[in-house]
Amino acid sequence: MKQTPLRGLPLPAKACAWRKAANQPNSTMQRERASTPVAGPWHTLCQKLPRWAIFLALCAAQPMSSILAQDGGVSVRGEPKLAKLVPAADVEQAAAQQYAALKQEAAQKGMLAAPNDPQLQRVRAVAQRIMPFAAKWNSRAGNWKWEINLLKSNQINAFCMPGGKIAFYSGIIESLRLSDDEIAIVMGHEMSHALREHSRARLAQQAATNIGASLLSRIFGFGDAGNAVLSASASLIGLRFSRDDETEADAVGLELAARAGYDPRAGITLWQKMQASHRGGPPQWLSSHPADGDRVAEIQRHLPEVMPLYEAARRR
Repeated sequence: MKQTPLRGLPLPAKACAWRKAANQPNSTMQRERASTPVAGPWHTLCQKLPRWAIFLALCAAQPMSSILAQDGGVSVRGEPKLAKLVPAADVEQAAAQQYAALKQEAAQKGMLAAPNDPQLQRVRAVAQRIMPFAAKWNSRAGNWKWEINLLKSNQINAFCMPGGKIAFYSGIIESLRLSDDEIAIVMGHEMSHALREHSRARLAQQAATNIGASLLSRIFGFGDAGNAVLSASASLIGLRFSRDDETEADAVGLELAARAGYDPRAGITLWQKMQASHRGGPPQWLSSHPADGDRVAEIQRHLPEVMPLYEAARRR
């Protein structure tokens, strides 16, 4: 996904502050020394940094709070503060454009499933049941123009782009012989990436790294060569989701599936099938995911939190 342009960046009320001494100086020399800032390398750097740059550093260093389950379900980490660097609307607009281009290309190659395709209808039916529970995890989701399409490909893959643009590959359904419950686990996982704005956070991290590269080059006189080196490091960040992102998407996806009336225990059978399918090497969909055994253990850990939601949904 292309990096979106940054718009106005809020500035902190106070960009940099020195910690006061724990004890007041009790001599003239101590008072003079206390009133004279130390001209060390960090002090020099702080003087040269603009306020917005220190704001970036503070955002990056600030730990994320956790979102606790208030009405049952799973507890996850809070939103990364750095994500606010990239406007959500810009990310969603870029996703919509790229999704439209993907559909057009797939249609030209005869890979876009027709509306009456039975597998597409299954996937859309699952998505429709999960969508009403999305707003808990993202207040913008109520206004998203959700799209669900099926691509005729043997790849074991699926994704949900920002703004609710979903694609399933026929390979993941047919090769793994997925039940509706298992489709719901995959669907919930991919929706969770969009709802928790993992792409936006990755874009923001990349933007902050690029800004930092340019800034450091100016401060230390690296010039264009320094920018090239630092930019090469920044490009490694990309938009591949972290293991923490994947673990979070697993947990939130379980809850979404359970609230929609799909058995969250299907997550265990799904990953058992997935493990059996890639003995010769993991498919692209799993390239940055946690190991199958680890995520099965995580699913089992979350089952006591989501099974009551599933049982309640079955009684409705």
